[in-house]
Amino acid sequence: MASAGLTVAVTGPTGDLGISIVDALERSRAVGRVVGMARRPFDPAERRWRKTEYRRGDVTDPGSVRDLVRGADAVVHLAFAILSASDATRELNVDGSRKVFEAAAKAGVKRICYASSVAAYGFHDDNPDWLTEDVPARGSREHPYSDQKAEVERVLGEVLLRRRRTVAYVFRPCIVAGPDARTMLHAIPYFRLGESMPGPVRRLLSSMPALRPVIPDPGTRFQLVHEDDVARAFLAGVRGIGQPGPYNLAAGGALTFSDVADALGWYSVPVPRVAVEATAEIVTRLPLMPDSVAWLHSVRKPVLMKTDRARRELRWRPKHSARATLHEMARAERSEEPAR
Repeated sequence: MASAGLTVAVTGPTGDLGISIVDALERSRAVGRVVGMARRPFDPAERRWRKTEYRRGDVTDPGSVRDLVRGADAVVHLAFAILSASDATRELNVDGSRKVFEAAAKAGVKRICYASSVAAYGFHDDNPDWLTEDVPARGSREHPYSDQKAEVERVLGEVLLRRRRTVAYVFRPCIVAGPDARTMLHAIPYFRLGESMPGPVRRLLSSMPALRPVIPDPGTRFQLVHEDDVARAFLAGVRGIGQPGPYNLAAGGALTFSDVADALGWYSVPVPRVAVEATAEIVTRLPLMPDSVAWLHSVRKPVLMKTDRARRELRWRPKHSARATLHEMARAERSEEPAR
């Protein structure tokens, strides 16, 4: 007997954001069945998911993707390598996304909900101070994650031109955080800038006590958004609320890396932004630098977004401010720290 309600296929349901989105789908009366696919073993019963079926598969495998989207009313595409994004992840991030979009459209899926990112706009000096959805998603060539996020948006547009019965909601959240979404904390070593920084900055960092991590703060402001607030936006897209298209997602308020350090009980050290810009420019030109160095570019210029369209079209209101989201993430992180 077929389940009442929508059938939703989800790629990457076991990641930080995926957990929150599937939780929201499980709670929604509009959703009758969820089918999730990722590469690692996972048991939905561990999360007390009752509507969700899970299968192991890979978005780069056409057969796995076809099986996943068959019979789905909506597809939520989350599978994407973030911190490791590089030329080596292109098959997963770009080619895999194309396979998901094409299979979904061919199967007659009504709606695709794609997790893009604020990084898709790129870190350009000529970007406006506040980004709206009218600003083109150009990506930044020197930042593989940014570049690939923007390219996948273009791929999605190409697929939709050929398959006009399928529409897409493209969500561009800022940094997603919360008790389960703590990818930002794994990214902080990249923001520490390491030994790539000029000598005076390295000496300043090395002079700090080693009992707690140290984060250089160039003063660049950034936004956070709570994982549950992002999940509610995706649920709106799955249900077809509002017009298809791109949507910025961010909580109220902007933060700096000093705020992150304070919340975690770490140290922060002011660093002139010119030092960050000079370092990013130099390392971009050096051969054989690790791909993680590309994240230096993300702190060169603020990328702050307006969210008027999501509020108007999706009736989306974030329940958590950026600062509250940060402190909730920090509490979850501290609760898992081993005793000293």
